[in-house]
Amino acid sequence: MKNETTVRLNLEPDNTTHLANLCGQLDGHLRLIEKRLHIRIQNRGNQFMLTGATNNAHIAADMLQTLYREASSGTQLTPELVHLSLQPSSLDQTRDSLSGMTHNKPENPHMENTPPEPSAADPVSTAMPGPEDEPKLSPQPPAPPFSTIRTRKLLVKSRGANQQIYLRNIQQQDINFGIGPAGTGKTYLAVACAVEALDKEEVQRILLVRPAVEAGEKLGFLPGDLSQKIDPYLRPLYDALYEMLGFERVSRLIERSIIEVAPLAYMRGRTLNNAFVILDESQNTTKEQMKMFLTRIGYGSAAVITGDITQVDLPKGTQSGLRHAMHVLEGVEGIGFTHFTSKDVVRHPLVQRIVEAYEHHDADNSHSTSTLSPSNATSPSRPSKQSNNPPNKQSNQQSNQQSNQQSNQPSNKQPGATSA
Repeated sequence: MKNETTVRLNLEPDNTTHLANLCGQLDGHLRLIEKRLHIRIQNRGNQFMLTGATNNAHIAADMLQTLYREASSGTQLTPELVHLSLQPSSLDQTRDSLSGMTHNKPENPHMENTPPEPSAADPVSTAMPGPEDEPKLSPQPPAPPFSTIRTRKLLVKSRGANQQIYLRNIQQQDINFGIGPAGTGKTYLAVACAVEALDKEEVQRILLVRPAVEAGEKLGFLPGDLSQKIDPYLRPLYDALYEMLGFERVSRLIERSIIEVAPLAYMRGRTLNNAFVILDESQNTTKEQMKMFLTRIGYGSAAVITGDITQVDLPKGTQSGLRHAMHVLEGVEGIGFTHFTSKDVVRHPLVQRIVEAYEHHDADNSHSTSTLSPSNATSPSRPSKQSNNPPNKQSNQQSNQQSNQQSNQPSNKQPGATSA
């Protein structure tokens, strides 16, 4: 096929266990990479041959080196982990690193002398060139301490530049906003940071806050106490906590009020000291609720506010507190903003396409509305109404005059005449 390149790659050291981990069951991991990058992968032992478009073949080679480093360091590779490495944000990062390097290589480059560097490997970046190219990747942020979050049961890694910026902001700022479409990891990474801070005893408790707003439907009366009523709205936060801490430990921490569930409406009057506070679905707050929440933050506390301004469930005509805060607080020292895009979606690949389709649809609708508004402003209906008003007034005046004349006619009749 035209414009195809074959990249030959040797993965060292040769280890059958690590290679089996890399390839997956029935080479499932390799098939995922083939399907996503539209290339062909053949291997015999630790020797790989990748055939496809030049850019995609080099991206796949760098990705295989990265995954092999992780397998060699003891990470159990799964289809989900390979899927995350194939997300657009990770692929874009690899493309940027490849475009920034000068390739003085023949048409069929041979990469068998690329040894692994487990100690210096960036656990986040999917772009892992050989040691001869390592100095050229130095301008690529982020720093490793902000790229990985360690909890007792899980090692959470950020994917893509925006997630790395998000984690860095949480580490450096006291109040942070994560704004973007669904599936970009806003809430999950915030919970991971909260769990890590609790494990390191940087905070004494975790508060989970969410406005109790139904997504377009009325659920009616919910039975149970306050915690049971608000639980359905906080289920995504609970799921992340169970994954990182385990069900039993989360239950014990909730009983001891170290993890607290708080409806947003009941936050007024509180001062939250030495706490990690997460406000989820903040697009469903009002301006007053957002201001009230932000002014609860006390000494030694950190707050993360997440939301998607395209999924507001507030009554029509009510301005979102998140959208208002974006304009009011932008540029305030100590407050960080991270904006995610559809390329940062880490769920099923279809989720990204769905988000992009809705964004295009909304953009087309807003464009058509803006093009129609000038014509509505200068529509001919207004002049027609103005031109019709005077004739109506004249016709009314004429009819009144005629009726007055008819009423005055009997007075001109002879005294003996009677009306029929």
